[in-house]
Amino acid sequence: MDWRSIRRVDIALAVLAAVVQIGITARLARHHEHVRALDVFGYLLLAAGPAALLVRRMQPVPVLMLAFATTLGYVLLGYPGGPIWAGLIVAFGTALMTGHRIAAYGSLLAGYLGFLWLPVLVAGQPVPSAWAAGGLAAWLLFLLAGAELIRNRRAFAQASRQRAIEEQRSAHEAAQRQASEERLGIARDLHDVVAHSLSLINVQAGVALELMDQRPEQVRTALTAIKQASREALVDVQSVLDSLRRPGEEVPLAPAPGLRDVTELVRRAEATGLRVDVRVTPAALPRGADAAGYRIVQEALTNVVRHAGASSARIRVGPDDGALVIEVEDDGAERAGPSRGGGSGGGRGIRGMTERAAALGGQLAAGPRPGGGFAVRARLPLETEPLEPR
Repeated sequence: MDWRSIRRVDIALAVLAAVVQIGITARLARHHEHVRALDVFGYLLLAAGPAALLVRRMQPVPVLMLAFATTLGYVLLGYPGGPIWAGLIVAFGTALMTGHRIAAYGSLLAGYLGFLWLPVLVAGQPVPSAWAAGGLAAWLLFLLAGAELIRNRRAFAQASRQRAIEEQRSAHEAAQRQASEERLGIARDLHDVVAHSLSLINVQAGVALELMDQRPEQVRTALTAIKQASREALVDVQSVLDSLRRPGEEVPLAPAPGLRDVTELVRRAEATGLRVDVRVTPAALPRGADAAGYRIVQEALTNVVRHAGASSARIRVGPDDGALVIEVEDDGAERAGPSRGGGSGGGRGIRGMTERAAALGGQLAAGPRPGGGFAVRARLPLETEPLEPR
């Protein structure tokens, strides 16, 4: 038994029960006649119950049994009456509140029969009156009701604390999930912006290096495209960073890019020598579908410029049966890619496009075309509230 687990409240209860049970009973014993004098054995019986309360939390049922036995023995031996029930009451309440209800209820029933009738059978005391029997029953029921009330209040308080802890844990997990989703969205935005612009800059820089000696007049065009792409990349990166501002801080003035800006993406791609056939059907678009559609077209064009070695590409954007359909195809060399976006083997770009589509409840397929080249096809639902038609 670990005596270090005894708390101050246990010591205080034991001392208080001992003072009440021994001290007051000893004072009252002076005025009792025709009863057994309070001797050393009587004092030991009075002290046993309160002393056992020191370990009431560790051994609630044995403490209850000891307090019951010593109190009943005190009564049967004919010692003077008094507040001899203090330790037994505390032991009964402890057993009930710690979940040992059968032992607690059994002690009440045994106490009613034992303290009421055993003195008649063992000590030859007179039969108790109906008032005495009813009064003891009422007192025991009152004790039971009070102990149950305290137990229920403690159980309710503990359940409330547990519920508050669970709610706090759920809120923390929700905040972590939201932060993770926000980080993922920021990573996708930065990848889309930086990868697209740097790919164009890389291609144009290569063109400038190749044409510097043979056709220097075209170097100016390549450098102009590099300057334009880098400037627009800075604006896009600043827009992403501005989206991280806290509430109440200055809101960025530049609008978020959408499908209205596809022509600018095409213009930059054509500056690399790629021929692009684009057709965007105007439609009323939700904000999320508009932004995600733009990023999907941007990433798909970036992949064409960087990896395909294509001479032409085709872009089709428009509504179809309650969804926004986006198709980007090229005639370049066959390259590795999953038949459905996001599978193993796909790059970060395809995975990012797939995540954007899935975040809106849509789908994205990316893979080689049967006739050669590569194709990206996405369907984004249009069930949310739309913006004004583009």
